[in-house]
Amino acid sequence: MATKKTTKKHNETLSEDKSSSALAKVVDNAAKKVKRAKVIRAIFTRERVIAEESDVARDLNNQSSFGTVLDSGKLQLSLTEALYLMEKKRIVIFDGRNKQLDFDSFVRKASRVEPGFWTRYAVFKDMRNRGYIIKTALKFGADFRVYDRGIKPGEDHARWIVYPVHEGEKYTWFDFAAKNRVAHSTKKRLMMGVVDDENDVTYWEIKWVRP
Repeated sequence: MATKKTTKKHNETLSEDKSSSALAKVVDNAAKKVKRAKVIRAIFTRERVIAEESDVARDLNNQSSFGTVLDSGKLQLSLTEALYLMEKKRIVIFDGRNKQLDFDSFVRKASRVEPGFWTRYAVFKDMRNRGYIIKTALKFGADFRVYDRGIKPGEDHARWIVYPVHEGEKYTWFDFAAKNRVAHSTKKRLMMGVVDDENDVTYWEIKWVRP
């Protein structure tokens, strides 16, 4: 009988340990979901969007390479990054008068700041949805720079520079040559992202070929 009581007590202890472990796991998962679900507040300011200083905002940079963390600790986002995160319901954006911007009002404001914004956004969104990290490339003389899948900025150089264009735009051979020179000087491949009227994007990689 003594053996049976000891065994029963041991089983009860194991059951309690399992229950405690399961409860801890549930609490941990719930905490992670709350963190993921937290919406970040941001302000539209001139040509950029500045997100609040928080761990959740910094995680967007650390984990997904969105924006740049400023010396103040706040996250600075490009307009394309900000709209993408708004669509994903990760941030809410306010103007300088503390009025919340919806999707259409943000696009109107961004289009006044950046001509051709919607075409650029279509390419940015498509690349992000395909799993590529895409960042601005103004210092290279291009719209975007794109990294191979699985590569973050700082781990390796970008593989492509990308120019978004609408399918109705006209380009001369001189335009292509100028863009290709930029790609060659930055040691990157040249890619054109052609956006149609349905916002579908087709990519063309362009190279010099010696006859």
